Amino acid sequence: MTEELKISITEEKGRIDKVLAEKLANYSRSQIQLWLKEACVKIDGVVVKANYKVQKGDRITIQIPEPETLDLIAENLPLEIVYEDADVAVINKPQGMVVHPSAGHPNGTLVNALIYHLNSLSSINGVIRPGIVHRIDKDTSGLLMVAKNDQAHEDLAKQLKDKTSLRKYVALVHGVIPHDKGVIRAPIGRSTVDRKMQAVVDNGKDAVTHFQVLERYEDYTLVELQLETGRTHQIRVHMQYIGYPLVGDPVYGLKRTIKGNGQFLHAKLLGFTHPSTGEKMVFEAPLPEIFKKTLAKLPKSD
Repeated sequence: MTEELKISITEEKGRIDKVLAEKLANYSRSQIQLWLKEACVKIDGVVVKANYKVQKGDRITIQIPEPETLDLIAENLPLEIVYEDADVAVINKPQGMVVHPSAGHPNGTLVNALIYHLNSLSSINGVIRPGIVHRIDKDTSGLLMVAKNDQAHEDLAKQLKDKTSLRKYVALVHGVIPHDKGVIRAPIGRSTVDRKMQAVVDNGKDAVTHFQVLERYEDYTLVELQLETGRTHQIRVHMQYIGYPLVGDPVYGLKRTIKGNGQFLHAKLLGFTHPSTGEKMVFEAPLPEIFKKTLAKLPKSD
């Protein structure tokens, strides 16, 4: 049965999401935001949004939906767990593995493996994405943080939002970049040409990528990239935008490119503050073998 909560406002003031977070200590703020988004919260029978300002005498009713059952298959897939404790796990995801199930990928994903290998996962991102705080693309390899409970999830997500976490990538791009380092500031949103793609567009969300040249080759450049924001396909879109698309990228790259397992992009460094201990934690993952072998064959520029 659906549970119903009833709350009367006496002296409280402010936005309803904040008021509810203070009054409902047993529920996370993310859960309260989800109820508001899904039209579960009403004032005197009328659905309200998160920015509604409560007034004295308001009678709030919350229809708490029945929890969804986790209809995912736990799969014993190979999984490199770099670190794990009661709150968080750090995973080194291989190229070719999708992070969570979707219409085209119902199983064989990182989430299927997490359910098998870990004893708990946060529920904030719902049934299909338990534990997933941030994602990397299917053909991008490297480090991901995973939350094992809702409190850890909220803390890690806040660090991403506040830009206090550390995420560094290594990429091989077409062309020789003359500058040793730079910052790309260009808004990203859905492409007006192809809705399946992202692009730099005027009405997009702010996106900032820092890059530094690690090595120059005759026709390519190896770069280290640090994300300040986390837009979909951000590195791939930004590097294409400045004229140095990622090698092997089937969507944003050149047709004539080095064959690999998709784009040569690796999430090599991940840093965050532990949500329980406050300890600064930094993890590093070596380049995949195909990436290292490709670099070894490339002639360096003079």
